[in-house]
Amino acid sequence: MVKICVFGAGAIGGYMAAALAEAGADISLVARGPHLNAIKASGLKLHKDGEEKTYRIKASDDPRDLGEQDYVIVGMKAHSVPPVVERFAPLLNAKTAIVPAVNGLPWWYFHGIKTGTALDGTWLESVDPGGAQWKFFGPERAIGCVVYPACDVPEPGVIHHTSGDRFTLGEPDGSDSERLRVLSELLIAGGLRAPRKSRLRDEIWIKLWGNCSFNPVSALTGASLDVIGADQASYRLIHAMMAECKTVGEAIGARFSVSIEQRIKGGTDIVGHKPSTRHDVELGRPMEIDPLVSSVLELARRLNIATPMLDSVATLVRLQGQVLHLYERRPALEAAILPAIKENEAAA
Repeated sequence: MVKICVFGAGAIGGYMAAALAEAGADISLVARGPHLNAIKASGLKLHKDGEEKTYRIKASDDPRDLGEQDYVIVGMKAHSVPPVVERFAPLLNAKTAIVPAVNGLPWWYFHGIKTGTALDGTWLESVDPGGAQWKFFGPERAIGCVVYPACDVPEPGVIHHTSGDRFTLGEPDGSDSERLRVLSELLIAGGLRAPRKSRLRDEIWIKLWGNCSFNPVSALTGASLDVIGADQASYRLIHAMMAECKTVGEAIGARFSVSIEQRIKGGTDIVGHKPSTRHDVELGRPMEIDPLVSSVLELARRLNIATPMLDSVATLVRLQGQVLHLYERRPALEAAILPAIKENEAAA
């Protein structure tokens, strides 16, 4: 039986765990606090399509209780992982695969690819400070995952599914490996869609298109995506930000299969939806800014690409996070993502 641990069994991690348990995998969870206590006492409950189902899954706040795994799915937010990578050690053997089910550019992005730039074989400081994950896990462990479902945790031990059932998977080198096929087939057996893609990075950029534009604008304004799209000035701002993002992605080989207008429509058609970064603000949680926004700016600086609209909005959302004590300023990162000040601007 395939052993899979979900490290961070929140909304998305819990949803994946329920599907994998449904498929018959040997599932365990790393969780904490009231959520962990509720899972231990009453099981993990999934509310989906008007029904509730309970899954009895082994859970602990100590990975040492769970043992070595075939796969570890990382359900934490991307910026939360680097400080705690050593906690994963008891779950790993020589063949354990790491599956980051996170938003933004993943830490493994420049493994198994040739972009023709100096970025190949390196990590981004904005998503993996000091290369913590790259050095501890090793990029050869990584299986890519693009997350599409919308879920939340309305109360401890309960996952509420709102929409979506697709988790697109891919190997960094584009191969259709056995470990990739096994994971995909388990997710499909659990009732999800889990296509395997040789060019997963293209999907990463399509999703990042919205994350780097809609997320900060919504975080700053409190507006839902449909409201942002209906406001002509905001629409133009989002369009300009996406155009800059597209230029950066294409510079490292990404292909965008839809137009900017189609991508904006895909977001603004969802009435009342606010992206995760706005939820961070409303719930007082650490804001997920760097993997979604700073990563694009870091690439732009390293590739010498101008991104004035992204720079301006990112400056405001970082300041918002600092004022609300939801984002920790990192001077070293700012040096890597801020555009150089020209001499005439400095004099002015």
